[in-house]
Amino acid sequence: MDPFDLPDWLGTEQVTWAATSALTSGPLVKGVLEGPAGQREPLDLLACDAAYPKPLLADDERRQAHQAWQFGEVLLIAYDERPAAAMPGSRFDANDACEVIRRVAKAVGASPAHFTVAIAL
Repeated sequence: MDPFDLPDWLGTEQVTWAATSALTSGPLVKGVLEGPAGQREPLDLLACDAAYPKPLLADDERRQAHQAWQFGEVLLIAYDERPAAAMPGSRFDANDACEVIRRVAKAVGASPAHFTVAIAL
């Protein structure tokens, strides 16, 4: 998935990424990007190294996720017919979620200062 496939407002507006599932729910955290005028775009976080009970990604996609991460970027993919940002690892914590969204902001050409991360406890 190309970052430019995402809506233009992600690069120009204040954006909040809100988790709609718990960070502790596993390697996939459902979420949504929300803009100030009610715009919404689904964006899930995916820890690409989770392999039980089956691998989440094919080896090639996992390699791409690791390569992007190594270069300070994030791999955007379609997973279960929804946009997802994949990072190395098998689970998320709050710091990981913030770092993934920072990299998503960079991918769409926005300042990370325009993005907020909301996680329900």
